[in-house]
Amino acid sequence: MFDKGDCLVEVLPYIKKFYSKIMVIKYGGSAMLDAELRESFSKDVSLLKYVGINPIVVHGGGPEIGEALKKLGIESKFYQGLRITDEDTMEVVVMVLAGKVNKEIVLQINKSGGKAVGISGVDAHIIKAKKKLMKDVDLGLVGDVDEVNPEILLHLSEDGYIPVVAPIGVDEDGRRYNINADSVASAIAISLKAEKLIFLTDTDGVKDKQGDLISSIKVSEISSLINNGTITGGMIPKVLSSKDAVERGVKKVHIINGTKKHSLLEEIFTQSGVGTQIYEEE
Repeated sequence: MFDKGDCLVEVLPYIKKFYSKIMVIKYGGSAMLDAELRESFSKDVSLLKYVGINPIVVHGGGPEIGEALKKLGIESKFYQGLRITDEDTMEVVVMVLAGKVNKEIVLQINKSGGKAVGISGVDAHIIKAKKKLMKDVDLGLVGDVDEVNPEILLHLSEDGYIPVVAPIGVDEDGRRYNINADSVASAIAISLKAEKLIFLTDTDGVKDKQGDLISSIKVSEISSLINNGTITGGMIPKVLSSKDAVERGVKKVHIINGTKKHSLLEEIFTQSGVGTQIYEEE
């Protein structure tokens, strides 16, 4: 029989361990599109804050951008999964990410009892960007993170707020760039030496060739797992980004299934977890 008391006792050591620690959460995929999952995520993030953990949320919004562009009659063009972003497209990106999507997430967290504040990488020069250069094509206003200034994020966290960050950066000339949300979350986590970087995805995590979940991966194992075909496709850049984050000071990276309610809490507050954790062997 399930014992609620045992469950609560299991949680207590983790609350103590992670008290006052920073956790950067990349929020995207189906978890953002389903109403029940949005509510579940917002409650989970609010709970983290109430038990003394400092979550920072970085969100995507690709489907919403595509929908807005379609309504405005602007064609969406992609190259290797990256949205080619001209000036007109960039205006829509800013409107959707820093406006509609960001404020909807903030509203939902606030409804769930948290105190969220929506910002973008442009605010307080959080994300200094540079143009992403490709050999075969000009991506336009697509950027890479050049530098992170986390000062405002720390101030907000220390004052009891949950920062919700839209992945838009700005260069020295004031030009705004559309940046991959995974990259922004990783860069912010590195700049803050976060306790955890958590990617909410539409899959359970990294799986072996038989389709079974791999619960833990050491960074030293990643190259061989890619070379032998265990890690493939879109999981490769996510795992390599995780490897980079761990090697640059993030304690652990977690890849979990955001389509399962409360997976965030299960990964943080239970011994077994629900996804894949990536870490450096001590």
